[in-house]
This record gives sequence, structure tokens and C-alpha cells, in this order.
Amino acid sequence: MKPYFIIYISLVFLSQTILAKEIPQIIKIDHPETILFVGNSYLYYNDSLHNHFKRIVEEYNTDFDGGASVKSSTIGGSRLKHHDVERLIKPKAISSIEKFELIILQGGSAEPLSEDNREEFSFFAKKHIDAIKAKDSQAALYMTHAYVKPHKRFKKNQIRVIKDTYTRVGNENEALVIPVGLAFDLAYQENPTIQLHEPDGTHPSLLGTYLAACTVFASIYDKSPIGMKYDYSGAISQEDKIFLQKIADKTTSDYFNKILN
Repeated sequence: MKPYFIIYISLVFLSQTILAKEIPQIIKIDHPETILFVGNSYLYYNDSLHNHFKRIVEEYNTDFDGGASVKSSTIGGSRLKHHDVERLIKPKAISSIEKFELIILQGGSAEPLSEDNREEFSFFAKKHIDAIKAKDSQAALYMTHAYVKPHKRFKKNQIRVIKDTYTRVGNENEALVIPVGLAFDLAYQENPTIQLHEPDGTHPSLLGTYLAACTVFASIYDKSPIGMKYDYSGAISQEDKIFLQKIADKTTSDYFNKILN
């Protein structure tokens, strides 16, 4: 066999291996009754993502008590390393909840953007997920959105490295990855004038938070958010609500390569 042909075959195999790592391996989890969000201001902006999420779940499941079952622990500007997850998941560490069945980990916005940051992100993701699984709970990673102008860290196609980092780390730890960042990217592709970010180019606007909540809901429950009535007491217009629900549905379906119920 000629050497150049061997090299070609090797490159094809390598490219297929790399490509395989970009496909999420965990595409479904057991539906949780108690959920903890752990992250930073990306979660607590706009009346907190967990509040919007729990209202959507309560519409989907009228027996669900979101106020008692969904909690959030956030630190402004934090990365995964700043959270004491082992303490947070102890019985009654938050409210009267004995056990969180699902813990959603949101990393810092810059964690996927350099080699050193990615190594640190991978280390603490594994540390936290191992601790979560040791309590017989499920873990998920919340894929952050990319920066937009005028943020100084904005770069074109930044979402690619964010997607690859979260998907790889999710696969390495057998954890669900919630593709919020991809939902933002698709929404901007479909409607470049929509404002999912605050003027600082990093924090989510109310529409961004609503899109994120719909994406989290779809990822966890395998249920399309299309048709949900929740609009934050009219703060989300009918047009924006329908558009964002469709984006969350398509993003989740495409990322997990499955049709939502």
C-alpha cells in the first residue's frame, strides 16, 4: 500500500473521530422532580431563568410545584471553580429539599475561549459531575451563548468553540448538554434584528432569557415548547414568543437529532 494512501486513510479516520466527539452522546435523561441551577448572572438576569423555566414546566405539568422544586444558586462573574457544589447538593442545603434530582451547571462565558480556560473548565466540570453522580443525581451542562458586538471579546463564529467544548466535556462525563448557545446563534441567523443580548454584548435580554428557558425545558423534558402560553404576563409579545419557541424546538431537535413530543 502506498504511503500517501495510508496517510489519507489515517486523516479520514482522525477526522471522523473528531467529528464523533462533536455529537452529543447523552440525548435524554429521567424527568426530574427537583432541579438546581448553578451559575452566574447569565442565569439571574431578568427575574432569573429558573423562574421562567418553572412557570413553563407548571403549564406543561399542572401538578408540578415549581416554587418548591426549582432553585438557583448564582455568583456574579463566576466560573465552575467558584461553586461549592458538594455543599449545595447536601440535604436541605437549599430550602427544605432533601435531594436535587438534576443539577444544571453553567460555566463562565470565557471558559471555552482559550486552552487554559478549557482545561480548567474540564477539570471542574468533572469534579462537580462526579460529586453529583455520587449522590445518585443527574447532571447537565448549560451551553452558554457567544458574545456579540460591542463586547471586546466578540469574535465571529465564536459559538463553534463553545459548542465543541461543552459537547466534548458533556460526552467525557456522560452528562446532558443543553444547547442554549446554539439557540441564540440560530435565532440571530433567522432574525438578525432580534435583541437577545443586553447592550453590553454579554448578558441576556429578557428575550434571551425566555429563549434559554424554552431550550432548557425542551432539553430536559423532550417536549416542544411550541404552543406554550407563558409570556411573562404579556412582557413577551405574541410574535416573539412564537418565534423563540420555534427556535428552541429546532435547536434542541437538531442538536440531539430527535423529534420532540
